Amino acid sequence: MGSCWSAKVKDNVTPPHSSGSNNENIIPARIPLNLRSEGEILQSSKLKRFAYSDLKIATANFRPDSLLGEGGFGCVFKGWINEHTLAPTKPGTGLVIAVKRLNREGFQGHHEWLTEINYLGQLEHPNLVRLVGYCSEEEHRLLVYEFMPNRSLENHLFKCSSRFRPLPWKLRMKIALEAAKGLEFLHSQKVVVIFRDFKSSNILLDSDFSVKLSDFGLAKDGPIGEKSYVSTRVLGTHGYAAPEYMATGHLTTRSDVYSFGVVLLEIMSGRRALDQKQPSEEQDLVHWATPYMRNKRRLFRIMDSQIQGQYPSSGAQRVAKLALQCLCVDPRFRPTMSEVVAELEQLQRYHATATSTTTRAKHELVESYNSSRANPEAVAAAAFHRPCVASVHG
Repeated sequence: MGSCWSAKVKDNVTPPHSSGSNNENIIPARIPLNLRSEGEILQSSKLKRFAYSDLKIATANFRPDSLLGEGGFGCVFKGWINEHTLAPTKPGTGLVIAVKRLNREGFQGHHEWLTEINYLGQLEHPNLVRLVGYCSEEEHRLLVYEFMPNRSLENHLFKCSSRFRPLPWKLRMKIALEAAKGLEFLHSQKVVVIFRDFKSSNILLDSDFSVKLSDFGLAKDGPIGEKSYVSTRVLGTHGYAAPEYMATGHLTTRSDVYSFGVVLLEIMSGRRALDQKQPSEEQDLVHWATPYMRNKRRLFRIMDSQIQGQYPSSGAQRVAKLALQCLCVDPRFRPTMSEVVAELEQLQRYHATATSTTTRAKHELVESYNSSRANPEAVAAAAFHRPCVASVHG
């Protein structure tokens, strides 16, 4: 979802990387998209092929009150199907699904629809959204996904209301880590897929706030052999695309790393990548926030005011450092997504340790307070000989 833009650049796509198998994630051998016809893609897919009439029943004829959202591809509607047979059921019964209907007059079109089927019809990972099936009937093009009850990260960061409460720091870091794992999987040697449109609106959240990356319509097979990049049209969303990709059309996995850095900054600040409602000097988030991220004492100025005092300052500093690395102008000096995952995992362990230390300190404080009410002289003597306990606020 979100606004997309396009600029013509010489289209010279390197043959994509074939994939193998993995014990944890399904990575079947994949024939390059540019060497497969639409019939071959649809025939090889193990997805359910839905009749348009069934999806009309499932969504109650795409009625307005079932509308979940709208983006470059088209509108997304809530629907219901039988969990076992996948046949349409009455609204409110069975398995909840999200049905995305192609807007024939929209910017994104048939190629993006086919690209989603090509990738999500083959790749499976805990942090990729599950594509249940599709519809290709006359002029109708639809995609059917598992339903994500907590919508997108974008909703929770920028549309806070009674429905979308501000996300606590710990949950924000969990989401960042799982989103990073999704990209790490796509960039892995057996897959080599560049997401190309990584942004907060494409990070969906299930009932447990587990991340599912969605919208693969702009995804691209990565380079292989001696080639270090893919030359293609510049497509994406303003504010998230890497500067070298915008300038040259050279696409690499490090382009996704830059986009991840932008989202990480959004998670920290609670601000959009581009926001015309902000003062002119603050509308471009990366440009505005970079000087503050370089200064530990000034970092608090960009942190989301809704979580002030709820995060460990040392942890925020490490996240800021990681974001700066991802946003490096020279892509050669950006970390890989595996390195990003390793750092975020280390931060998660650090946060757990710090929280445990704080809990013990608070528990000792409560015990000391209760004891002092019973025997103030004994507690005072013990306190004189006890070493100081450092408290970490998180």
